[in-house]
Amino acid sequence: MKQHFAMMAGYNAWCNERLYDAAAQLSDPDYRADRGAFFKSVHGTLNHILVADRIWMRRFTGEGEAPNRLDAILFEGFDQLRAARQKEDERIVAYFDSLSEADLAGRFRFRTITNPIDVEQSLAPALLHFFNHQTHHRGQVHCLLTGFGREAPSLDLMLFQRQTGIGLT
Repeated sequence: MKQHFAMMAGYNAWCNERLYDAAAQLSDPDYRADRGAFFKSVHGTLNHILVADRIWMRRFTGEGEAPNRLDAILFEGFDQLRAARQKEDERIVAYFDSLSEADLAGRFRFRTITNPIDVEQSLAPALLHFFNHQTHHRGQVHCLLTGFGREAPSLDLMLFQRQTGIGLT
């Protein structure tokens, strides 16, 4: 299971890099335009992905910044947001590399954000949610990019595996 989660952490960073490369091609008005997505714009959605990752990483590790709102705008500037994204992806990869099989079989406790309650649950299913959440919102950004008539990058796991060799054995 550890190998699977480590692959997903690398895949996550790879996807984010490709998505940010595509978003960098947008004009600032398009990047910030409210296109009716849940977090309104490419800018809002990319911020949300980072917000959620920081919240979950705080829950998993007990360290780092954790916003108290899911719609927080952490960075107004694209370049600052991208740099923070890259740093967070490095942190995610390092965390998943540090996990043991025993860690993955364990439990953890956290407090929810929207309707605050204390939760204790198995770690592995929460890690699955962590990656699924990222994928969900990256898909929204992908859709927004194509809505601007842009070619959005393939974020296919199989392409990542073929390009990196990770997960092919």
